[in-house]
Amino acid sequence: MRVYDEKRHCRFVAAVEIVSPANKDRPEQRRAFVSKCAGLLQERVSVVIVDVVTTRTQNLYGELLDLIGHSDPSLSPEPPPLYVAACRLAKRANEWLLETWAQSLGLGGSLPTVPLWLADDLAVPLELDDSYEQSCGILSIP
Repeated sequence: MRVYDEKRHCRFVAAVEIVSPANKDRPEQRRAFVSKCAGLLQERVSVVIVDVVTTRTQNLYGELLDLIGHSDPSLSPEPPPLYVAACRLAKRANEWLLETWAQSLGLGGSLPTVPLWLADDLAVPLELDDSYEQSCGILSIP
C-alpha cells in the first residue's frame, strides 16, 4: 500500500510492505526487499513492514537495520520470525534520526495497531487486526 500527500504535490509519504514468502526465499530477494525499504526511508517515506510468513525465519527488519547501520535491542538475542515494524526518519536538532516501533507477533494472536507516519507531526493508527478481519470478510475467508 502506498500513501500520497495531495496537499504537498502528491508526495509519497508512507508505504505498508507485507512480506511474502518470495521476499524471504533467497538472499538476492531479501536484499531487494531490504534495499527498497532503505530507499523509501532515504526519501523520507515512512515504512511499515508486516511479516507473518511462517515458512521462512529470516527477519527482514533486522536486515534493513544492518544495511542502514542501526540496531534495535528488541531483536536480541534472537530476532523474532513474525513481527511488525514501523520506521521513519525524523529530524531532531539538525540531525536525522531513525525512529522505529517494532513488535513480535505470535501465531493465532491479534495484530497490533501501529503508527503510520504521514508527516513529521502526524501519524495515524494503522489498525492491522481490523484490516485483516475486514479483508477476510470481503474474501469470504473463515
